[in-house]
Amino acid sequence: LQMLMLEPKLAILDETDSGLDVDAVRTVSKGVQLYRERVHGSLLIITHSTRILEALTVDAAHIMEQGVIVKNGDASLVDTINENGFGGIRAD
Repeated sequence: LQMLMLEPKLAILDETDSGLDVDAVRTVSKGVQLYRERVHGSLLIITHSTRILEALTVDAAHIMEQGVIVKNGDASLVDTINENGFGGIRAD
């Protein structure tokens, strides 16, 4: 991953896991975890799937709908999405 070489303070991963199979998601997750351990930078991961998040330590999660953040939470928000889908999320 380029972010390991460039070592940015902030890395934005936009749909990085889109179209990847389970093994590829696991590989990307390992690279992201390496970035966190070596660089200690911040990550903004934009995704419709929680698969990549399941392999990482999530500090905060936010749900965006039509350009507006409708829900903020901690790692447990990812579990809620897995159990209920995005339709089960309601704004605070």
